[in-house]
Amino acid sequence: MLKIWEDLLTDEDKIVIESGNIRPRKPLGKNPLLLIIDCQPNYIGADKPITEQLDEWPSGGGLEAWDSVRRIIKVRNEARKAGVPVFYTRNVQRQTLQFDSFSQKTNRDQTKYMEGNPATFLLPELGALDNELIISKAYPSAFYGTPLLSYLVKLGIDTIIIAGNSTSGCCRQTAADAVSMKFSLGYIEDCITDRTGPSHKIGMLDMHLNYGNVITSDEVIDYLGKLSKGDDSCE
Repeated sequence: MLKIWEDLLTDEDKIVIESGNIRPRKPLGKNPLLLIIDCQPNYIGADKPITEQLDEWPSGGGLEAWDSVRRIIKVRNEARKAGVPVFYTRNVQRQTLQFDSFSQKTNRDQTKYMEGNPATFLLPELGALDNELIISKAYPSAFYGTPLLSYLVKLGIDTIIIAGNSTSGCCRQTAADAVSMKFSLGYIEDCITDRTGPSHKIGMLDMHLNYGNVITSDEVIDYLGKLSKGDDSCE
């Protein structure tokens, strides 16, 4: 099956990539955590084509983001069955936007991104359980300025499986930090979205070449199923 980025590659690009002999990165381990990033109204938007919801949700991903959310819920439900911990992040500004560099680049309604606004909460459709941690963050990486790493260490996590939003932004930054901290990484191709096609494709290619395992939701569900059965071949 062709990878989603292949239509962007020139013949020269393909030779360069093939010469690198890219193999799967560090194998997925026996004690994973599913990390669902920034599935909030602000960043998912309305369940309609992206261009039809921009006035209300200027940072929303629209229909494709919602398709991803539906797949994320399926993966999350399998993680629960397998006893795999599930964490969520929400991107939110606590007191002021004066330190939010991204807000200075846009003319969007900034009040939607402040703590207390319903648009900063997780999508109700996710139905997070009481034992599923929700981490608030103000920067792209889920590790920066949060206690995430200490929780992962306490739980003995060896693998982080990432889903959510966006390919080129918060998911990518979190993935890069996770690899830097020596965690194995699964980056779910069809459970991560971006607001533009090229950003999504290039972000996935970058992840494949430099950081971790770009895998599908079906592959993750299979992996989780094997974990729940104690199958040693789950890696």
